[in-house]
Amino acid sequence: MAEEKKYLLTREGLAKYEQELQDLKITKREEIAQKLKEARAQGDLSENAEYDAAKDEQRNVEARIEELEKLLKNVEVVEDDGNDDGKKVKFGSTVKILDKELKEELVYRIVGATEANSLEGSISDESPLGKALIGSKKGETINVEAPCGILKYKVVEILKK
Repeated sequence: MAEEKKYLLTREGLAKYEQELQDLKITKREEIAQKLKEARAQGDLSENAEYDAAKDEQRNVEARIEELEKLLKNVEVVEDDGNDDGKKVKFGSTVKILDKELKEELVYRIVGATEANSLEGSISDESPLGKALIGSKKGETINVEAPCGILKYKVVEILKK
């Protein structure tokens, strides 16, 4: 049997997913059970939109619970080992970079693929930019291959969380 993929998470990411799972199992399941009870009380279920909507919501919640349980079963939390002198970008680092073409500063935190959300300022360690940033130092220029060509970024600062 093939070994399941390990999901890399920060300590904060782990806490977020554990909280979401807890909320889904306790609060959301209870809310849906109440909606189903109320819809059943209305009588004929064959043409009951509220019942159908509650069943759909229940299916989605159960799928998300299953997804989170699988993720949490195979998680590896990447801890700060304390040997961080802040001179190199690593998993969990927050880094300020300068897009050399657009002359725009960007700030990203390097996280695992499951935690990544570029709109919230976190990018995956598996993304082209994340891969290029890991191991880089302040002042260094990195090249990132993109469909539009090579993008150049300068590491301006490596920030503490």
